[in-house]
Amino acid sequence: MKFRHVFLQSLKLPSKKATFQLNRVGMDIAILYMFILLILVSIPAFINRLAGNSGISADMNIVFLIIYFFIFYYLPLVIFVCIGLSAISYIGVGIAKLMDRKLQFPLLWKMSVFIATIPFILYMIIALLIPVDDVLLGVFFLYIFIMLYIIIRIYPKRRK
Repeated sequence: MKFRHVFLQSLKLPSKKATFQLNRVGMDIAILYMFILLILVSIPAFINRLAGNSGISADMNIVFLIIYFFIFYYLPLVIFVCIGLSAISYIGVGIAKLMDRKLQFPLLWKMSVFIATIPFILYMIIALLIPVDDVLLGVFFLYIFIMLYIIIRIYPKRRK
């Protein structure tokens, strides 16, 4: 139930109400939500791996194929996304300081995860329909960065 609420609020970003409701969500929910999003994003690649009749995947048992996919696709994807979201959030901290907002890294990282909902779902749909390169995920980071900037502007300035 909580993930459904987070998902629906993430679709409403960058509205002020959705931003402040997602602000109250715990970091544990945000991290699990990111893992669920990344599982959804990796579904098209997993289907392609299962359907592949050549290469390593053709001779593997299904259990070993799942383990292989997890180790060599899903884990690197999680690492790449975590590093990317952390870099965007770190830049967001600098922007927040320049804009005189009192925002810290964990909040911006959490918001970056929620902003990633639309690009990741869009990537999954596109990848199911046509074969795409994972470089498209990198393009979506630009969208996340722009949306994070808009969300930083929503927060009030520091009191002096």
